[in-house]
Amino acid sequence: MTTDFTSLNLHPQLLQAISDLGYTEPTPIQAGIIPVMLAGHDVIGQAQTGTGKTAAFSLPILQNLQKDQGHVQALALAPTRELALQVANAMYEYGQHLGVRVLAVYGGSSYSRQITRLKKGVDVVVGTPGRLLDLIERGVLDLGRVQTIVLDEADEMLSMGFVEDIESILKETPAERQTALFSATLPAPIRRLADKYMREPQSVTIQREQVTVAAIEQRYYLVNEWDKLAALTRLFEVEPITSALIFARTRVGTGELANELTRRGFPAETLNGDLSQELRERVLNRFRQNQVKVLVATDVAARGLDIDDISHVINFDLPEDPEIYVHRIGRTGRAGKTGIAISLVPPREQFRLRKIEQFTRHKMTRAGLPTVEDIAKFRNDQLLEQVSVWLRRARYKREREMVDALIAEGHDPADIAAAALKIARAEEKQRPIAELSEVQERPERRERRQPRERVMGPRRFGSRAARETESHEDGMVRLSLSIGRKQGIRPADIVGSIAFHADIPGHSIGKILIDDRFTLVDVPAGSVGRVLAKNGGYSIRRQPFVVEKA
Repeated sequence: MTTDFTSLNLHPQLLQAISDLGYTEPTPIQAGIIPVMLAGHDVIGQAQTGTGKTAAFSLPILQNLQKDQGHVQALALAPTRELALQVANAMYEYGQHLGVRVLAVYGGSSYSRQITRLKKGVDVVVGTPGRLLDLIERGVLDLGRVQTIVLDEADEMLSMGFVEDIESILKETPAERQTALFSATLPAPIRRLADKYMREPQSVTIQREQVTVAAIEQRYYLVNEWDKLAALTRLFEVEPITSALIFARTRVGTGELANELTRRGFPAETLNGDLSQELRERVLNRFRQNQVKVLVATDVAARGLDIDDISHVINFDLPEDPEIYVHRIGRTGRAGKTGIAISLVPPREQFRLRKIEQFTRHKMTRAGLPTVEDIAKFRNDQLLEQVSVWLRRARYKREREMVDALIAEGHDPADIAAAALKIARAEEKQRPIAELSEVQERPERRERRQPRERVMGPRRFGSRAARETESHEDGMVRLSLSIGRKQGIRPADIVGSIAFHADIPGHSIGKILIDDRFTLVDVPAGSVGRVLAKNGGYSIRRQPFVVEKA
């Protein structure tokens, strides 16, 4: 086993940069990947978050760079702007003594600056699939002499609909290139991609920490989709939360949820791809120092998050991949401590819960949400305990003088105590106990046979046309939008929002079916990845919505 970086035969300039950054020993993924890539082999790396995989592929790339070349020698693909910037910054730091030229390209930034940099010459390009394809189509990014390509967070790029874009980019690179694929999970589509585009790849798998059932209490609550926030606030009333990490499906979802929790008296901050690296670090530092107790995050933004004292992990939205669930809850119950993992499960997603249970070989406990009476009693007990603590301490001399003055005025001591308690619990008015609607459970076999109903079952769509999940036009793919007639939208609104944010021609958008709560829209198959990649930015008249495959 390699015990230090000097054993890896890296350039002295790279060793100096590593030393400057304070690294002494390679992590297991680095010790496994670096020799394989230096030998020129294709490689598939699978490891837990926060294991140092960026250095694992960056150092071999930098080692093999040739000076004063006028073309791109290495390319790294990342699913989000944030990750692209992180990788580019890391490569720049590792290669600071080599004079490496690294460029990050991603949507939402200036084309002209990126094009200017490309024309001047760069050694390594790190980018998101959509912007990379744009630059290739504009004729300013030539990948014809790329020696190494890295697919980072491949499972996330898959979930965001980037597979077609990735294949288009790979076709622009030489067949004899070296390919490195990194993914926290390896679902079938990722394995097919590897089989098609990689040459006898060697696998380096760093076993994740086993989920210790004894250390993590796993339970779920069956709740209607529209009652999730109400359910969460009820749990916040009674759970012994010292620090909580809440997972939502989208960037928009994290912001909305954090705002709603804060508004209801439970301060929360977001951790998503919209944050700059500097702001991300500030948020994490506040969380580590217990200045902020609640973080609402997406899976992508939480990658690399390594904090040992998280008391609760809450799945506000269940992940589609059971292994992602394992990664999520593994962030609690660390360092010998116990932890609690809570999942909010709508009836239409019970099939997903069963898949997770099969994968983990552990049956979650179904629990009942606190009632109004439970919360009222808990509030009373908490207040009485606080009063008892102060009575035992007997450190209230000034307050006793105030009470004596009130008694001297003729007030009854019991009335004074009751008034003081009334004032002490005034903040409870900021936390009204939200109502919950009755949950109608669905037969288990129906969930297994018809998982598509989670998007557009007949209870969510009234019309027959709106239940059609596939386009009847050749070359078109049907997408589902989480906004509908009740929000007052029109077809022109849909066309305008998608065309603007995804940067596709409005006339290319096909059939649009608007129902009460959802909308179906057909877009060209080649534009699907671009449309899905812009999730987090869509809105109509300040009403955000999410786009997903129907």
